[in-house]
Amino acid sequence: MNKDNFTEDTSIPKSTSPPPRLASEDAGAGGPFSLTGRVRSFRHAITGIILMLKSQHNAWLHATASIVILAVGAFFHLGAREWCWLVIAIMAVWTAEALNTALEFLADVASPEYHPIVEKAKDVAAGAVLISATGSVVIGLLILGPYVLKFLSFT
Repeated sequence: MNKDNFTEDTSIPKSTSPPPRLASEDAGAGGPFSLTGRVRSFRHAITGIILMLKSQHNAWLHATASIVILAVGAFFHLGAREWCWLVIAIMAVWTAEALNTALEFLADVASPEYHPIVEKAKDVAAGAVLISATGSVVIGLLILGPYVLKFLSFT
């Protein structure tokens, strides 16, 4: 690439807000372990989860599905191995959704105007959530399907 093709974009106003929080500020990189630093990191993580739930409609669908699956699993008194698979499946979907949400936020800041590459990045991230959710549905059917079929055959 020729650097002469790039110009500084001065159309975006400079932010007057404080500089962003660095990971090293929470992690205490280079400094001693701090319990207050860990608590602060935990608070930031909880804030992120709440933000995801407030801003993403699909997060509510994931929350509802998670609660239903956990209730059905409890109803059928699943074993530890079955619970492990269900927890991994639920965790995979939530992780994919959180990463997708973070990417969307960053993409919207990096390119407030429409850009086809940003659209592609968002589509790929959404696709990752779909892959994760589809795999989780398969796991759920493999684990819970036999229990549900047995339950329905006796009623």
